[in-house]
Amino acid sequence: MRNILNSLKGVIVVSVQAMPSEPLYKEECMLAMMKSVVNGGAGALRVAGTRDVKNAKKNFAIPVIGLTKPNVIPKNWKEIVYITPTIKDVISLVEAGADIVAFDGTQRKRPENEKLEDLIKYVHINKRLAMADISTVEEGLNAQEAGADILSTTLAGYTMESLESPANEPDFELLKNLVNQTNLPVVLEGRIWTPAQVDRAFALGAHCVVIGSAITRPQLITKRFVFRKG
Repeated sequence: MRNILNSLKGVIVVSVQAMPSEPLYKEECMLAMMKSVVNGGAGALRVAGTRDVKNAKKNFAIPVIGLTKPNVIPKNWKEIVYITPTIKDVISLVEAGADIVAFDGTQRKRPENEKLEDLIKYVHINKRLAMADISTVEEGLNAQEAGADILSTTLAGYTMESLESPANEPDFELLKNLVNQTNLPVVLEGRIWTPAQVDRAFALGAHCVVIGSAITRPQLITKRFVFRKG
């Protein structure tokens, strides 16, 4: 596990995801996207669902971060846990071959009252790394105490507890505080659109950077041009 963690140091991780309602969700499309970003230099992949985890592990010799999401994101998504919410989800990702299991690492109530520590325990029992997606420093400290191996700013601005996070750029302040106040590798993820933001993240001590929409979500990239101000 330590080798995988070390291999993430200083790399760009690309999140290759699409919702079932989107054209790119088709298996062949997602695999083609993975191949494209790996050819472009991605040092690891972050993918959702067992199908894509299996394809990533089968086709590429780089670390794979796996998570689960519902097919339809609920309207109250800022209030609930929906990223790898249960032990059952953890087990499915482990069986699919994920090197790192990413999950909601906030302190919000989980389905069936499962505990964050128990999810992390199941990840470790299966000799995988546990990545806690959090939105505040307090959540990061709690996830560290619960046994997480990696912290990611994935949920900053996407929970009721983090509404003050920047709306149009990464939460660099959260990154800086997590780096200074925890002993874990910290990943910057969320609203990253420029190479300059990546450089700033590494300067602040990010272990690695996860980029998703700016690379793999054509509809969102297009909207930035079509609906630009000025």
